[in-house]
Amino acid sequence: MRDYTPIDTLLINIDTALRTVAGKPTVTQRAYPASKIDDCELKEEDRKHIAGLMRINHSGEVSAQALYQGQALTARKGEVREKLEQAALEENDHLAWTESRLRELGDRTSFLNPIWYAGSLAIGAFAGALGDKWNLGFLAETEHQVVKHLDEHLRQLPKKDQRSRAILEQMKIDEARHATTALKHGGAELPVAVKALMSFMSKVMTRTTYRI
Repeated sequence: MRDYTPIDTLLINIDTALRTVAGKPTVTQRAYPASKIDDCELKEEDRKHIAGLMRINHSGEVSAQALYQGQALTARKGEVREKLEQAALEENDHLAWTESRLRELGDRTSFLNPIWYAGSLAIGAFAGALGDKWNLGFLAETEHQVVKHLDEHLRQLPKKDQRSRAILEQMKIDEARHATTALKHGGAELPVAVKALMSFMSKVMTRTTYRI
């Protein structure tokens, strides 16, 4: 195992940020969930709505990357850091999948992604600094809230859009697994007030990212 200098760590994190916000993130090479599903004709209204939902999910993955990065920076146990880094790698798949679907729909990612990344990085680092049990608890609660959003988006998708549905279904499976893993490794239940604040911030992000 290589011991990274502070300069190494800084450069690695800058590279991760640039890849997440403006480049090509490192992925696990899992197959694109929609690869074997034919696309369908969509009304312009439906296309715009689906694109808005996928843009929200893409920005959510940008935020997730930053959260994991910040949490890994301040995690105290190597085992916890390893779990965070593995989850981040799988979240990169989601980042690539949602961006691919946006391109298929002839749309774009959110202009606000750099803001979401910076804010989430700071929140993740703060959560990690509180201690590993709170770090993992924050991860678990984040994933639980993401699953709720995915359920809502799945309900809103037109039934004939099976490509988007396949992507969100696989994302939901991964997010639920990340939450379970975090709790199994000692994640603490967060206070109700913290959960409420997280939910409020999530609503702010989703409502602005849908169009911007």
